[in-house]
Amino acid sequence: MERPGERLKRARERLNLTYRDVEQASQAIAQRRASDEFAIALSRLADIENKGTTPSIYRLYSLCAIYGLEYQEILQWYDVDIQDIPSESSHLPYPQTQLLRESPDRSRSTIPLPLEVEIDLNKTTFLSRVIRRWGKSVLTLLNATDLRAHRFGLIGMEDWSMYPILHPGSLVIIDENIRRIATSGWSTELDRPIYFFEYRGGFCCGWASMVGDRLLVQPHPSSGSKPSLYDVGEVDIVGRIAGVAMLFEHPRRR
Repeated sequence: MERPGERLKRARERLNLTYRDVEQASQAIAQRRASDEFAIALSRLADIENKGTTPSIYRLYSLCAIYGLEYQEILQWYDVDIQDIPSESSHLPYPQTQLLRESPDRSRSTIPLPLEVEIDLNKTTFLSRVIRRWGKSVLTLLNATDLRAHRFGLIGMEDWSMYPILHPGSLVIIDENIRRIATSGWSTELDRPIYFFEYRGGFCCGWASMVGDRLLVQPHPSSGSKPSLYDVGEVDIVGRIAGVAMLFEHPRRR
């Protein structure tokens, strides 16, 4: 398998650039950026290409600019795929509810569907074999979702506030376009909108209603948690929860 340094060398040679050309170009970038971190000395470039030295994020920036390469593509050469960040976050046992970072390109799904596998979304389907072949997070199964209007949250492993509707450790899809608190339109607790909030101490989710000019965040009665009352300026409505992926068995019961 071709090493990342060898690929960078081919990119340089394809442009007929010498070590000196790259050094001078990087020095110009460093001057514009007002930081010597972006400069690449001759010896450092040789080490990157021939000895497998990993460039810093600043030198990688300069190489992308000089060679006309995509930053994310070069990261993948070094086995760093930033599309996997939401997946990695979902595996960490956070005790508190978190807002997961989305892929930089939120309009693009990270799973290519195998050409020989067709899935009818109208029918119940066993996905285990397909997921094993994809090798990606369950988050990226949401090809039918407009990811540009959605973000992802992780319910903390110690957050029981919306149990049993949302279990600790659940992954939730948040619709950023819906931030207005609904006052009607549901007949049962399962139909009532759940919202994801950011406040000074972190994140939380729950039902919500306005009490005068204050926002009341209500947990599920079965959770045993207490309601929270915030001034409007103290809390930000990230959006309404539009979907959830969760396990019914929690590793540690209360």
